[in-house]
Amino acid sequence: MARAALLLVSLFVLSNCSEPRLSHLEQIQKKGVLTVVTRNSPTTYYEIADGFAGLEYDLVEAFAKSIGVKTEYIVNDNLKEVIDAVNNGDADIAAAGLTVTATRKQLIRFAPSYQTITSKLVFKQGKKWPRNISQLSGDLRVLAHSSYSQALLELKETHQNLHWSETTEHTAEELLMMVLDETIDYTIVDSTELSLNRRFHPELAVGFTIGEPQNLAWAFAPNDDYSLFGKAIEFFGQQKSQGQIANLDEKYYGHVEKFDYVGARRFHQATDSELDAYKEWFVESANQDLDWRLLAAISYQESHWNPKAKSPTGVRGMMMLTLRTAKQVGISNRLDPEQSISGGAKYLRKVMARVPKRIQNPDRTWLALAGYNVGWGHVEDARIITQQQGGNPDKWADVKERLPLLQKSRWYKKTKHGYARGSEPVHYVDNIRRYYDVIVWQDEENISQPPSVIEADPNDSKVAELESSKKTEPNTNSEIVD
Repeated sequence: MARAALLLVSLFVLSNCSEPRLSHLEQIQKKGVLTVVTRNSPTTYYEIADGFAGLEYDLVEAFAKSIGVKTEYIVNDNLKEVIDAVNNGDADIAAAGLTVTATRKQLIRFAPSYQTITSKLVFKQGKKWPRNISQLSGDLRVLAHSSYSQALLELKETHQNLHWSETTEHTAEELLMMVLDETIDYTIVDSTELSLNRRFHPELAVGFTIGEPQNLAWAFAPNDDYSLFGKAIEFFGQQKSQGQIANLDEKYYGHVEKFDYVGARRFHQATDSELDAYKEWFVESANQDLDWRLLAAISYQESHWNPKAKSPTGVRGMMMLTLRTAKQVGISNRLDPEQSISGGAKYLRKVMARVPKRIQNPDRTWLALAGYNVGWGHVEDARIITQQQGGNPDKWADVKERLPLLQKSRWYKKTKHGYARGSEPVHYVDNIRRYYDVIVWQDEENISQPPSVIEADPNDSKVAELESSKKTEPNTNSEIVD
């Protein structure tokens, strides 16, 4: 019996020795699932109407596809626990908007950087503006275990009076809301996080930048198995060389890089006081194939929702139609808001029909909006230049970069449609994207919190003020060029 048992043990050992140990990558591929720890935020991973979105999410899905597996997400907003999840083997990678710091490099292994950010000290507009760290005089709260807390520890050595608190109970976005409701005086967030939130909350103001620009990267466990890490290095090299990183950056942040406080405040006030008066016509004109909120955003860019709007070049009305365009879409009165909105929707459909069918959204929409503004012929010229320069003519990020070349004689002389104010459609599309984001956000807020029905008194001074405001000339140079 003893000999038999010994023989069985020997056979078991030999059989195990004969099977090569699977690498980390091979284990993931055998299982068919890549486990990713991330944070729930607009810069990383969040739920939308038809699934999930976020720059990190898009990158992870592309990486998982490249190694032939599906994804499984662990959501954790505690930065220490995010790093622990990778080191403990609970997650294969951390794709959580992690800043590369010297301290973290001692704990985890970073893949190549995919984005550069800065850290912003945020306060509420109207409060005393702190110009540097020594002028802080209030409650500063930051995320615990963040790069900000590390930076503050270093600043404490030269600023003995510096005090702050750290939290694991709130997200960066919640801290920004606490600044707005004056629960705290200051917080520190990434520049990307601030840019996305300022669209909806223009009262968030920047005091100053803390430290130098920093890189964001995925994190891996610092062990001897480089199989998955090596694949990530290869993946990011391909993504950068093919322009995919630039396209994602444009998708999520290209329209929010510049911030105009006065313009943002004016737009928020307009959505509160004027949008409802025209919403029914936007919805009706959008029908089933367009988003009424996009039409509303176009109209605000064109006329600031002023039915009487007129530009020096003769374009008029809510959608600022040329006389020729109005005739093309069957509009007899450009100053009638219902007709103007309907005409603008019809014209947008005409432009979108000229966009090659292979181009997918959101690039399809952004290219169509550029064509709505400057004429599709000029957009086609810019797409040709894009292709000549090695860019992707089907990607808005690449075409956006070349449109301003249509103002330079050495370029437009070689094009079919000649000179165009190429910078204008770039600003035009960026503005509409910002307006659209806010209208969508407010629309979803209204759906989740239905407003009470209040009958307006026609003699009310606010109603009279609204009617008067509609007659104000818009501050816009935008026009449709046929």
